[in-house]
Amino acid sequence: MSLKNPAILYKKQINGLKFQLLNREISWLAFNARVLQEAENPEVPLLERIKFLAIFSSNLDEFFRVRVASQRRLLSLRPSQIQKLKFHPDSVLNQIQQTVIRQQARFESIFHDEISPALEAEGIEIINEKGLLESEGEYLRQVFKTQIFPYLTPIMLNTQAPAPHVKDAYIYLAVKMSKAKDPDDFKYALIELPTKVTPRFFVIPSTDEHRKVILLDDVVRYNLNLIFALFDFDKYDAYTIKITRDQELDIESDLSESLVDKINRSLKDRKKGDPVRFIYDTTMPLDLLQFLIRRLDLDKSNLIPGGRYHNFSDFMDFPDLGRSDLKFPPLPPQQVPYLDKYYRIFDAIRKQDVMVHHPYQSFDYVIRFLREAAIDPEVKSIKITLYRVAKISSVVNSLITAVMNGKEVTVLIEVLARFDEETNIYWAGKLEEVGAKVIYGFEGMKVHSKMCLVARQEKGRIREYAHLSTGNYNGFTARIYCDDGLFTADRRITSEVSRLFKSMEKGNKVYTYRHLLVAPHYMRERYVELIDKEIAHAKQGHTAYIILKMNSLVDPDMILKLYEASVAGVKIRLIVRGICCLLPGIKGLSENIEVTSIIDRFLEHSRVYIFANKGNEKMYLSSADWMTRNLSHRIEVAFPILNADLRRELRDMIEFQLRDNVRGRNMNHPLQNELKKPKFEGDPIIRAQMASYAYFGVPKAEVTTQIEK
Repeated sequence: MSLKNPAILYKKQINGLKFQLLNREISWLAFNARVLQEAENPEVPLLERIKFLAIFSSNLDEFFRVRVASQRRLLSLRPSQIQKLKFHPDSVLNQIQQTVIRQQARFESIFHDEISPALEAEGIEIINEKGLLESEGEYLRQVFKTQIFPYLTPIMLNTQAPAPHVKDAYIYLAVKMSKAKDPDDFKYALIELPTKVTPRFFVIPSTDEHRKVILLDDVVRYNLNLIFALFDFDKYDAYTIKITRDQELDIESDLSESLVDKINRSLKDRKKGDPVRFIYDTTMPLDLLQFLIRRLDLDKSNLIPGGRYHNFSDFMDFPDLGRSDLKFPPLPPQQVPYLDKYYRIFDAIRKQDVMVHHPYQSFDYVIRFLREAAIDPEVKSIKITLYRVAKISSVVNSLITAVMNGKEVTVLIEVLARFDEETNIYWAGKLEEVGAKVIYGFEGMKVHSKMCLVARQEKGRIREYAHLSTGNYNGFTARIYCDDGLFTADRRITSEVSRLFKSMEKGNKVYTYRHLLVAPHYMRERYVELIDKEIAHAKQGHTAYIILKMNSLVDPDMILKLYEASVAGVKIRLIVRGICCLLPGIKGLSENIEVTSIIDRFLEHSRVYIFANKGNEKMYLSSADWMTRNLSHRIEVAFPILNADLRRELRDMIEFQLRDNVRGRNMNHPLQNELKKPKFEGDPIIRAQMASYAYFGVPKAEVTTQIEK
């Protein structure tokens, strides 16, 4: 890689190593490009390709709201402060804009040149307001009058009134009205599309199998003459625009105000955040574009040219029209036979540890664990951490039931979980109403660990049962996120989980742990010790390796430690879904490191950390990535897998991922996203997610067919 690449940082470190880091924002954009690859992939069912476009769009929205906004905030620092940054924000913002413009052009091409024609070949046509049949026009007029018109409040822009506030994440039509005989007589207007109360898509009734779908945007375009009937214009042109705003919360250090009150006030201010992106239809005339830039006080560096439609995240709800053949085949969550054998789940867990892998296996076992605890007369208390709570939550309902049945319930809920603050505050209030003890996290220290502890009276003493997970207690995301959870009554673990809860109840008091790795006090140090052991073993001539799976690898000190291990001869295999600031395969630095990234129908979310340990592998599951925020500024936990059968089970699943040659990407050239392929003709085709699903009991013939697809 060229030394001139501003996305790569070079620093001289110990032992003469040239320490290299890929900029995290550029790495994230490469991740989102992998999502776009799935939308482009003709092997992905057609309606699923549309969903990957929606995911790409949703990801990009959040990226601008948070990461780009943060880079823009850095520009306000003093020059001496900016010089201390790893990457100059001006350089980063310039690269982001160039990359996003290229990706946006690719996005538009995939939708218009590939997916739309493929849909049409399947008898599904996405139409606009032009060329409608008379009967179709009459239908859409009626739809407009009854379902849309009541919610429209056009704003005229040619007045001296203050500039309108364009909301974050909403889409608008910028309208130019004029007269065919007198083009100089014109007006501008802005229409907010009411996507919160009306569908984004309308299916036009049909008497045959050919189906036509039209977007809300185009239904409004078709009826502009009705909206502006007051004026004497005969020509209307409308162009979609969208503003993305800075969505970081500013929480002030006011001791007289509760954390929840601060968050509620900041949520209101969030809606007024500074613009960080203005995306517009490239066919918009220059006069209208320039007018909007001036009127809305936009910075030209925020401009991103786009297509006719924005807010593609709405395409997650694109109508399937009964065409299940254009979607992924259903993979219903499988049962865990061992747990099903027992009338009471506590009897099963008492006898042995059990892992449940979502979404391959049902999240219902977690709900069952909580429901049984809520009504079991022998259960005395339940303690749980909640990070992202579903809007309709069986987990919280079970906790409420437990309180009503006289259990002592303690809930540590993180009210600063980004974009889930309002939902979490709502459920925290409901829990407090019934008498649960609610702890609202700690300012400056998010609680990101996922764990639950149930204390039960057995034979005159208290026995504790724990559930620890890599993912949230959220039944909705458990259907689409790949996570691993452990049920255990092993006192080596439950006693330390109890100690960690006690620590948080006392305001993050520091305790020691032998089996759990707990951030921010011990996790980083323990990982460094484990890596140092592998380095020592490699130097002694023993087999030494490290296998790590995570969402993001960003922390510079941990990356440096992996480089040191690579130089010492430790074989390192990484599975990183998202950001990876480590650069693998560089001679003399990282030639013993391989990085794989998997993007498929489910979101890879689990974190797995495996160390060879001279043949007696150390194996941990965790809620924490290797990011500075996780290791140093959050309460996190990594928990060991001690049961030999479960260790083999987890190791098998990791092996599927390392060998994935269908949806795995070789990240040795991190910005190229090269899909892995079988090395030799006749090599087995391995698609990790399908192989994992098969591993838990799907008939072999069916799985083979799915893997080949």
